[in-house]
Amino acid sequence: MRFPTLRRPPLGNARNFAFWIVLGLLVLALFQLVGGGQSTANSSEVSYSQFVDAIEGNEVANARVDGERVTYRGTDGRDYTTIMPRDAEVTDLLLASDIPFEAKSQETSGFQALLFNLLPILLLIGVWIFFMQRMQGGGKGGAMGFGKSKAKLLTEKHGRVTFDDVAGIDEAKEELEEIVEFLRNPQKFSRLGGKIPKGALLVGPPGTGKTLLARAIAGEAGVPFFTISGSDFVEMFVGVGASRVRDMFADAKKNAPCIVFIDEIDAVGRARGSGYGGGNDEREQTLNQLLVEMDGFEANEGVIIVAATNRRDVLDPALLRPGRFDRQVTVPNPDIKGREKILGVHARKTPLGPDVDLRIIARGTPGFSGADLANLVNESALMAARVGRRFVTMEDFESAKDKVMMGAERRSMVMTAEQKEMTAYHEAGHAIVGISLPKCDPVYKATIIPRGGALGMVMSLPEMDRLNMFKDECHQRLAMTMAGKAAEIFKYGEDAVSNGPAGDIQQASQLARAMVLRWGMSDKVGNIDYAEAAEGYSGNTAGFSVSANTKELIEEEVRGFIQRGYDKAAEIIREKSEEFERLAQGLLEYETLTGEEIKRVMRGEPPHLSNDEDDKDDGSAPSVTAVPKAKRRKPSSGDEGGLPEPT
Repeated sequence: MRFPTLRRPPLGNARNFAFWIVLGLLVLALFQLVGGGQSTANSSEVSYSQFVDAIEGNEVANARVDGERVTYRGTDGRDYTTIMPRDAEVTDLLLASDIPFEAKSQETSGFQALLFNLLPILLLIGVWIFFMQRMQGGGKGGAMGFGKSKAKLLTEKHGRVTFDDVAGIDEAKEELEEIVEFLRNPQKFSRLGGKIPKGALLVGPPGTGKTLLARAIAGEAGVPFFTISGSDFVEMFVGVGASRVRDMFADAKKNAPCIVFIDEIDAVGRARGSGYGGGNDEREQTLNQLLVEMDGFEANEGVIIVAATNRRDVLDPALLRPGRFDRQVTVPNPDIKGREKILGVHARKTPLGPDVDLRIIARGTPGFSGADLANLVNESALMAARVGRRFVTMEDFESAKDKVMMGAERRSMVMTAEQKEMTAYHEAGHAIVGISLPKCDPVYKATIIPRGGALGMVMSLPEMDRLNMFKDECHQRLAMTMAGKAAEIFKYGEDAVSNGPAGDIQQASQLARAMVLRWGMSDKVGNIDYAEAAEGYSGNTAGFSVSANTKELIEEEVRGFIQRGYDKAAEIIREKSEEFERLAQGLLEYETLTGEEIKRVMRGEPPHLSNDEDDKDDGSAPSVTAVPKAKRRKPSSGDEGGLPEPT
């Protein structure tokens, strides 16, 4: 059984008590000062001669003499006040007229005199206590409170998060269930000599739910949860970060068992001694203190450190060793099953239409993180609300997905007929080459409606989550990427090519360089990783250099890969010139075509139109199939960007 620990009352409470005592005395003094004048607040001022006339006219019922001030009540029931001259004999007049009166002593009481004498001293003491409280113990935001920890304590009252609110990362949850079980029942492990890991490092891309997973651990275990960012430790003053680390662990020990979550730990945990001219002394001192607190002479029983980062490669090796972060949990982007579960979690409060299938949405969103999926559900709800629907339909999800993946439609710009035609032929080239090459991802949608920074776009989505990239796939993807420029040259000639393929050339260059420099897909360059040496092109050498001949060889291979892709795309467009022409005219007519509709248009068939196309008022969304331009809203425009970055 665990007994409560008797603790000494903190010094800050004593200072608060003294401060309120001094404040009360000051209020009492002010009350005494103004209390004497409250009795005359409701009386009327009259002259002394009027007072004498009232006595002689028997118009005074009673009086009170208080120094030079005389207050009397008239026979009319009203109170009057006058100031008598220094040589006036008011008492004789009152006695002669047989008027009852009372006199008040002009000397102040001993308490009042003492209070008036001590008032300046009490005021100075109160000001001193106030500033000392602010500087030392009155709060972590005071003038001297910059050495205090900025960790925030979260409890169940602030919104409990459990593992039910985290989906798509089942393996990560399983690794952390041991920590939860230890916090619930530590005797289960200690009686067998087992020790729970002191720290767990969550590693993964941004938006995968690392912070949410840490909160779920605290919610499941029902223990206090301290959260702080790595950048909160580092200040311009040397030693402040180390002081905050000590203070944070001191607070955590008082609330043990508990969890301390450090988000973006790479801000303070970078490898020491790296970079030009040495590291930052303040950051290194903070890291040293963190290392000592996590695994030093004093044991932190019941305090578990959970940290998150998406840059594990820059962390100091001493921080990652067993005894500090014993367990490193990878939190990757979810697969198709995980995406379906995440969509189900975020769609709990969203009314869904009968046509919504979350599995289809999950299949069409490869590479999406948990944050991306949450944004997708929110965007679909906003789109449904914008048109006044009572529930979210599949069309809202499709529109939201297009907006997230391709950008919002830009319908404020107007393209000329020549610009729109060149865009249609450019995108038709991408689509026809992507459909003709078997290793390319299936074409999902082609549009000449400007979205984001592109005048048109062809999106292709993989049928399954992609784990590997193969050499033949890369060559075919290069061909699809360069198909836009090949289409423009095939249609308009060498001299009429535009700057539209600029984005395609950039993406093709990135892919070809990765094939040559990192993936060893060039027989001439060989199986050597030149990626670090290639950084020397931008001025950041990584410790070794390559010869001029090797650089020239690398550039020749990159140029050759891109050129072969371009030649392949041009060959396909020439062989399928009729399908290419029909697809370009179809895009001019319908502006947006889905994958199956593209194949129909290429065969010379009209795209499939929905039977209930004109049924606009049944609360459901229009079909995602193509609608002729005459029945669409006014088309918009944008900048040609070519094929987007593959997922």
